[in-house]
Amino acid sequence: MPKPFLAWDSLLLIAINITLLLAGQTLWKIGLQKIGGFSLAHLPAAAFSPWIVAGLVLYVIATGVWFLILSRIDFSLAYPLQSLAFVFGVFLGWLVFQETIPWTRWVGVAVIIFGVYLVALPVRQ
Repeated sequence: MPKPFLAWDSLLLIAINITLLLAGQTLWKIGLQKIGGFSLAHLPAAAFSPWIVAGLVLYVIATGVWFLILSRIDFSLAYPLQSLAFVFGVFLGWLVFQETIPWTRWVGVAVIIFGVYLVALPVRQ
């Protein structure tokens, strides 16, 4: 029976980290929309926006999860797996923010997925 390329708990940590990063970015986007964008003039509003602050909190938690991931698996595997956040980010842009996604971006998503597949293939020794 072939051995899985990664233990389930490490995969779960990666999924949690990706989710935290996406949620944080989404909160930042919402927060910036609510304050009218980002500029020096908007800096005080951004600093006290509950959306921006909540996104920062999620990023701090994600950093702690990332430390756990890095302590368990190779960086050369963890970092490419993390790129799945870009894939889900495109879907969030489409679903949450009603962004129009050009076909070239969908092709890019497919390339990322294929790249993650290649990186995740078991190493034959």
